[in-house]
Amino acid sequence: MSDKHAHHHDHGHDGRSGWAARRHRLGHLLTPHSHDAADKVDPAMESSRDGMRALWISLLVLGATAALQVVVVVLSGSVALLGDTLHNVADALTAVPLGIAFLLGRRVANRRYTYGYGRAEDLAGIFIVLTIAASAGFAAYEAVDRLLHPADVTHLSWVAAAGVIGFVGNEVVARYRILVGRRIGSAALVADGLHARTDGFTSLAVLLGAGGVALGWRWADPVVGLAITAAILFVLKDAAREVYRRLMDSVDPALVDTAERTLAGTPGVRGVAALRMRWIGHRLHAETDLLVADTLSVVQAHAIAVEAEHRLLHAVPRLTGATIHTDPDAAEIHAPVAHHR
Repeated sequence: MSDKHAHHHDHGHDGRSGWAARRHRLGHLLTPHSHDAADKVDPAMESSRDGMRALWISLLVLGATAALQVVVVVLSGSVALLGDTLHNVADALTAVPLGIAFLLGRRVANRRYTYGYGRAEDLAGIFIVLTIAASAGFAAYEAVDRLLHPADVTHLSWVAAAGVIGFVGNEVVARYRILVGRRIGSAALVADGLHARTDGFTSLAVLLGAGGVALGWRWADPVVGLAITAAILFVLKDAAREVYRRLMDSVDPALVDTAERTLAGTPGVRGVAALRMRWIGHRLHAETDLLVADTLSVVQAHAIAVEAEHRLLHAVPRLTGATIHTDPDAAEIHAPVAHHR
C-alpha cells in the first residue's frame, strides 16, 4: 500500500485529550499555523514582500549615494569617481530583474509550470553574477587606462569624502541584502548583496587612490584599482558558487540530517528509504519514501505520512511542502519497476 501525494492538510489533533490537547490548541491560538495549500502561500508571499522591501530600500540608498557622488564628479572631474558612480547606478539597477523575479515567484503553479515560477530568482542570480563579472572587467579597464594615460584630479578632499560615502552606502546595502536574502532563503538576493559589497570596495579604492595622489603618487589610483579588481573577483567566486549550487539543487547537508532525524522519529516510521530536497526560488521542497508496517491499512499509512510531514514542516526552516510516499516494510516491493530505475 502506498500514499503518494503532496500532503496539504489542516490538523485538529482530535486524538489528543486532556491538558495536552488544551495546551496544543492554546499554542495554535497564540501562534496560528496551518499546512493547508492556501495557508502555505502566506509565508511564501511574506518572504517575497521582505525581498521586495529589501530591493526598494537598497534602490533608495544607492540612488542617494550616486546622487551625492555626481555632485563631486562635476566639481572634481575625477574619472575614477565617475566610474564608481556609474558602478553604483548599475548596482542599484540590478534590483530590477530581481524585483521582477520576486513578482513572478508569486504566480501560482499551472499545468506548464507545475512547480511555479520560483526559478525566476535563480535566473536573476545568473544576471547578477554576470553583472559582477562586468563590474570587475570595467574596474580593470579603468585602472589600466589610468596607468597608460595619467590624469590630474582636483578637489581631492571632496573625492575622498565621496569615496567614503560610496563605501558606507554600499556596505549598508550589502549587509541588508545578505541578511534578508539568507533569512528568506534567496540565493539571488545574497548574490546581489555580495555585488553591492564589491562596489563598496571600488569606492574605497577611490579614497585610497585620492590619498596617494595627494602624496604625489599619480600611479596610486590605478594600482589600487587593480588590487580592488582582484578583490571583486574573489567576491564573484562566492556569488557564482552560491547561484551554481542553487541551480544544481544543492541544499545544506545539515538540513537533510535534520529532516532524516525528524522523519525517522515519527511514530510508525520504520525507516527512511529516500529523501530528496530542493530549493525553488526561496522556497524549500522535500520528497521522501518512508517504510511502514506492511499490515497497515491505507488510512493508517496516510495518517503516519501526515504526521511525518507535520513534524517536517516545523523542523526544517522555509520548507513549504513535502511529498510523502509510504512503502510497506517488505522485500521486493518495487520489483516490477526495478528495471526502470
